[in-house]
Amino acid sequence: MSATTTYTVTGMTCGHCAASVTEELSEIAGVEDVDVVVETGAVTVTSAQPLDEAAVRAAVEEAGYALS
Repeated sequence: MSATTTYTVTGMTCGHCAASVTEELSEIAGVEDVDVVVETGAVTVTSAQPLDEAAVRAAVEEAGYALS
C-alpha cells in the first residue's frame, strides 16, 4: 500500500529548483513519485511506505531548500 505525503518546501523559484528537489527525494528508498508545485512550494511524495521525515528534510536540504 502506497503512502502519499505533502510537504511544504521554501526557497524554490523555478523549474530547476523543482528538478533538484525531485532528484534528491527520488533517491530515498521506497519513493515512487514526486510532484512539485513551485508556485506554492507543495511537494507531494508517493512512497511504498511512510517516509522518515528526517530523511525527507535531509534530501530537501541537500537540494538547497528547507522544509517549512
